[in-house]
Amino acid sequence: MKIKTLSKSDIKQLNNEILSIYGIEPLTKKDNVLVEEHEDGLKLIRVNGKYSYFLHDGKPVPTLKAEPGFLKRITVDMGAVRFLCSGADLMRPGIVDIEDGIKAGDIVGVIDTDNRKMLMIGCAILDSDAMREQKSGKSATSLHYAGDRIWKKT
Repeated sequence: MKIKTLSKSDIKQLNNEILSIYGIEPLTKKDNVLVEEHEDGLKLIRVNGKYSYFLHDGKPVPTLKAEPGFLKRITVDMGAVRFLCSGADLMRPGIVDIEDGIKAGDIVGVIDTDNRKMLMIGCAILDSDAMREQKSGKSATSLHYAGDRIWKKT
């Protein structure tokens, strides 16, 4: 495993990228930001000791353990939980609620109806309205879920 400490200019660049994707600026110049590159190619970003992001196709995606409340959310019924926590993509029959404003390609959080805990971080395939009209099929691809290799390393 390789660990690289980001410089102030690297932190600024990462912050700008996060701002353009999620609309927030979570980092300051004073933050200690490290990038861990694992043997399997996984790159994790630690902010002040907390695993906050991983890189997917070179873009920062929040980890479940960072509790990303800024993501648009999709709520699923309890029957979908075991499939999502096994790495399945999000399928339409299990969805009970879709937050407005989701666009195809957006990073979204998936929560369950009972516990309201985030189970999966995914990439939306359709926008909110198209998901609501969808009767069956894939709605989001799984990027990170509870129990996966990112979860275990964080």
